[in-house]
Amino acid sequence: MADLLTGDDFGAIFTTVRRSAFRLETRDRYDVPSEHERVRRFLAGDPDEDYLLAAHDWGAMTRAAAAEGRPFRRVRVVTVPLGDYSQYAAWSAQGNLAAGEEIRYLERDQAEALGLPVRPPHDAWLLDDERVAVLHFDDEDHLLGAEMLTDPAAVEQHRAWRDTAWKASVSRDEFLRSL
Repeated sequence: MADLLTGDDFGAIFTTVRRSAFRLETRDRYDVPSEHERVRRFLAGDPDEDYLLAAHDWGAMTRAAAAEGRPFRRVRVVTVPLGDYSQYAAWSAQGNLAAGEEIRYLERDQAEALGLPVRPPHDAWLLDDERVAVLHFDDEDHLLGAEMLTDPAAVEQHRAWRDTAWKASVSRDEFLRSL
């Protein structure tokens, strides 16, 4: 495996976005230790509403980027019926949306039929239509880091996947109404 960007080095890639950032998010679960308590509370029927309203670095960055015409967008490919983590992620997405990020949803079977890389899951950020940060995870769904690709064929493949996913996906609210 190539060298992976982690920690602050990984986070820094988002501060260099000049035009746009797009994530194809295809995993049904992400094990993020800082979210364990929020997920637990959500599943117990006591969601952390204060968390949605709090100032966060990610929200501040995406809000500023949106105001400057540098949109952050993502398509979440999900298995229906939604598992626990996907239910939590759909609920908590309202904080990202309020910060100016655009998040759309696409059912896994439809994504697979469209030829998107969903089995096995493939998560990546397409940055400025020039670079791809392919996210790597371990068997317990922990993020290991990002592999940066600039190969024109890889970038073009991710552009095509973005265009296909965006066209076929629906807004969060439309998706939730369809469940």
